[in-house]
Amino acid sequence: MAPVAPGLGYHKSFISEQDAQELLQNIDQKIWSNELKRRVQHYGYRYDYKARSISASARIADIPAWLQPLCHRLHAEEHFKQLPDQVIVNEYEAGQGIASHIDCVPCFGAVIASLSLNSACVMDFTQPETQQKSSLLLEPRSLLVLSGDARYHWQHGIAHRKRDHINGIVVNRGRRVSLTFRTMIIKDS
Repeated sequence: MAPVAPGLGYHKSFISEQDAQELLQNIDQKIWSNELKRRVQHYGYRYDYKARSISASARIADIPAWLQPLCHRLHAEEHFKQLPDQVIVNEYEAGQGIASHIDCVPCFGAVIASLSLNSACVMDFTQPETQQKSSLLLEPRSLLVLSGDARYHWQHGIAHRKRDHINGIVVNRGRRVSLTFRTMIIKDS
């Protein structure tokens, strides 16, 4: 079933298998943070999960050269009006997920894009006011783009389970790595 959230874009096979492997090699050479229940890497700015905020002082470094081509492609293909200036890499082992949420509205710009690597999973979408629900299989190398209602009025999350059932098929999960691209809204200088 296709998600019903207006503003949701899904791009199957957004990158090649070779590009996916090169991204994973670069990611696995970097240091992971264990600050959450899953491992993460922050590029550009570090988001404060506890305070649910961002500030200019959270800038940690430029987006690394190996991520720049993706940032430029997302901008060139008009997914973003400006270059993404923050990337969070999340690692989900089989059985791990993320609670339903809407990305911090005062912290991040109008578009959130997430590239899935290595393993598929089902992402669930819920419209909190109407309780309307929908699900989407995020395949390896696919790009999910949230804008408009999908960005601001629908929650998205991934259930904590080792396999997903969707459209009559069973999808066993393995290690999934997601790269989430965003633009920051910095209120202080």
